[in-house]
Amino acid sequence: MKMVGVSRLIYALCLSLLCLAIFFQGVTIFPPQKQKSKLKSSGKELAERYCQMCHTFPEPGLLDKKTWETSVLPNMGMRLGIRTNGTDPFEDLDPIDESIVRNLNIYPDAPLILKEDWDRIVEYYVQNAPIKLESQQVSVSRAKEKAPFKSQFITIGDNKLPKVSLLNFNEATSELYIGDNNNLYALKNTGEISNSWLLNSPASHVEFQDNSDPLLLTIGQFRPSDQELGRLANLKIRENRQSAAIDISKLRRPVYFALGDLNGDNKKDAVVCSFGNYGGKLSWFDNFEPSKEHVLSNLPGTRMVAIKDLNGDQKPDIVALMAQAYEQISIYYNKGEGEFEQVKVLEFSPVHGVSYFELVDFNNDGFEDILLTNGDNWDYSNVDKPYQGLRLYLNDGHNNFKEVFFYPMFGCSKAVAKDFDNDGDLDIVGVSFYADLKDPKESFVYLSNNGDLKFTASFHPDAVYGKWLTMEVADFNGDRRPDVMLGSFMFNFNEMAKVVASTGISSFPQVLLLTQVE
Repeated sequence: MKMVGVSRLIYALCLSLLCLAIFFQGVTIFPPQKQKSKLKSSGKELAERYCQMCHTFPEPGLLDKKTWETSVLPNMGMRLGIRTNGTDPFEDLDPIDESIVRNLNIYPDAPLILKEDWDRIVEYYVQNAPIKLESQQVSVSRAKEKAPFKSQFITIGDNKLPKVSLLNFNEATSELYIGDNNNLYALKNTGEISNSWLLNSPASHVEFQDNSDPLLLTIGQFRPSDQELGRLANLKIRENRQSAAIDISKLRRPVYFALGDLNGDNKKDAVVCSFGNYGGKLSWFDNFEPSKEHVLSNLPGTRMVAIKDLNGDQKPDIVALMAQAYEQISIYYNKGEGEFEQVKVLEFSPVHGVSYFELVDFNNDGFEDILLTNGDNWDYSNVDKPYQGLRLYLNDGHNNFKEVFFYPMFGCSKAVAKDFDNDGDLDIVGVSFYADLKDPKESFVYLSNNGDLKFTASFHPDAVYGKWLTMEVADFNGDRRPDVMLGSFMFNFNEMAKVVASTGISSFPQVLLLTQVE
C-alpha cells in the first residue's frame, strides 16, 4: 500500500532511495567494470533482479526471439547504459523531447550494469524465447450470421485520412461529438452538424455537464511525447451561457479525465491522466484550480480512471488503469481530507498492452466487476500476441478480482458491456485498433451472453472499412436501444496503404454507425 499525500511525499522519496541503495548493494557499483563478481549469477537471476527495478518480471515466452533480440532488449540495454552498434536512443526525438528525456535520465551515459552481466541477460531471453508465438485459441462459439446491426458510414468534409481520436455522445442533446485530427464536430442523429470547432491539438475526451458548457481535454501531441502541450478547458457552446472559467494547461499528453467531489466540499474536482511517454503523472485538481494539483502517481502511462465508492464508506474512490510497463489497475481509496491510499488489485507484464477498462456489475451481485482490454502494440514489441483480448474479472465482494472470461483479440483497444438484446443480461462489444489485417472484419466483435459466462461471437463485414481506435455505445437513433459508433484512425498514408492492399478498399469513413436491427 502507498499513502498518497503531501505529508508523505518526502517519506516516499526517502523510501525509494533506500530501496535503490539496498538493491545495488553487492550488485553493480560505479564504475561497473571495476567490480568483480564473487559468484556469477545466471541470466535469469540477473533478469529478475534488474527488470524488476521498474516493472514485473517478463518471462521469455511473452515475446518471440526476434522481437527480444532486435527491439526490446536493445532498448532495455540503453536504459541501463548499454549501447551497442552505435545505437542512439535520441535519434528519433525532436530537440524539445530530447531535452526532456535527457533531464529524466532515461538513458544514462554511464552503464548501470556490467557488460558481462548484460550479455547473460540477453543470452537468457534469446535462448528461452520461442521462435514464433502461439496462435490465438478461441474457445467461444461463433455465429454463422453477422452481428445483429445495420451499418451506416459517417464522413464529414473531404478528409481522405480519418484521424478520429474522440467519440462521446451527449445524451441530453442527442449529439455525437467527433474529434478528427484538430477538428471537433457535434453531429445530431438527423445527420446535421450542429456545431464545429477548430482546436490547437486533437481532442482526447469530453465531459458534458448540466447547465454548463462541456469540458474538453486536448492531448497536445498525439505521437509519443513528453511535451506539456495538453489542456483541459471549457468548450464554448453558446456565447450567452455563463460557465465558470476552467483552464488547466501545460499537461503532459493527457488522454482522459473524470469528474467528482473528492474532498467533500460540494465542488467538483478533476482527475487527469497525463499519459506522457517517458514521464507523466496521475493527479487531481481541487475545484479545477491549476494551483491546487494533488499528484497521486508520478509514473507515466495512466490510461484512464473511474470514480466510484468501492468500499461503501460514502467517499468516492479512484480506480486507475496504468500502462507504459507499469501495467496495473489500482484503487486509490479515499481516506478523507485529500488523502488517498493506493492498493494494487491487478498487475500485468510490461508487454501486456492494457488499453481500456470499465467498472460494471456483470453478475448483478451488487459489486463492481472489471471489464478490461489489452492490445496496445504501439511500443517495442509490435507483434500479434496470443494473450491480447478482452477479459472479465469478477469482484468477490472485497475488491479482490478474479479472471473468469477471456476472449482473444489481437490489438483489442476497448470493450463495453450492455444488454444489447434486451434479455436481462449483459452482452459485450469489443473493438481492435491493431487488428490482424488478414481478417479485418474481426476488428469488431459482438459477444452475445448465453448465461453462465458463455458467449457467442459474431462479426460485421463493414468493420473492414477502418482502423477503429475509438468506440462509443449509446442510443444514437432514439429507439431506446444501445447503438455502437466506431471511430477510425490512420496515422499516415503509409498505414492507409497497408489497409488498402489488404482489403481492396480505397475510401474510408471517419465513423461506422451500427444500429440494432428491428
